[in-house]
Amino acid sequence: MNRINSKFQFLKNQKRKAFIAFITAGDPDLKTTENLVVAFEQAGVDIIELGVPFSDPLADGPIIQASYYRALNRGTTVKKILESVKRLRLKTSIPIALMSSYNPILHFGEDKFVKACADAGVDGLIIPDLPPEEAKNLRRAAGRYDIAVIFFCAPTSTEERIRTNTRASSGFIYYVSLTGITGTQKAITSSVIKHIKHIKRFTKKPVCAGFGISTPQQVKGIGRSADGVIVGSAIVKAIEQNKGNRNLVPAVSRYVSSLVKALN
Repeated sequence: MNRINSKFQFLKNQKRKAFIAFITAGDPDLKTTENLVVAFEQAGVDIIELGVPFSDPLADGPIIQASYYRALNRGTTVKKILESVKRLRLKTSIPIALMSSYNPILHFGEDKFVKACADAGVDGLIIPDLPPEEAKNLRRAAGRYDIAVIFFCAPTSTEERIRTNTRASSGFIYYVSLTGITGTQKAITSSVIKHIKHIKRFTKKPVCAGFGISTPQQVKGIGRSADGVIVGSAIVKAIEQNKGNRNLVPAVSRYVSSLVKALN
């Protein structure tokens, strides 16, 4: 069974929610990325999203865009990220999903990319600018290697779109908790919880919420209705704030641990 599915089954049996941490691969460097993944697992993180840096990303706000710029300047490539995942598989079995714009995948070649992901030990793919209607070949290729392909629902999604995306998605459904780009927001409104409950009418697959979540209080609030909570920009910001600090990994891990503890 795919590691993501296994994780959600385990958490369901434990009556717990998933904490999913996003970090940009290669920011500040790939060795640090690998150390963060291992430390996050020890801090209680359930699933890792590794952002594939791209010069013109969709939906990402200034914090993640800046991290992509730093990673690209360090020479981070898709091939090097997959080599990092392969090294990580010698240390950890934590589920890892790559979050990438479609352009790097197209350039790499869809079938070749999926096979390389399988060989490295990638468990899921999240591609914000690739809708299910255009992802048939990639989904078939991913299915051959038991790699999940995760699609989005948003506050503006129609019922038809919710049906399409939840049927096509595997692993979990990624609910975008705000209209706009990634970043942090001061409050999580009751409408987010309402939308999550609405999506759950259409699927039995796990629904995880991300975009704008940054505090323990927000994590706890979203966790009441979602099956998992995704935090990205706030973690990436913490990494940037600790740039040059020899204790970057433990410092960021302590912050992540405070979020994990708020969830369950």
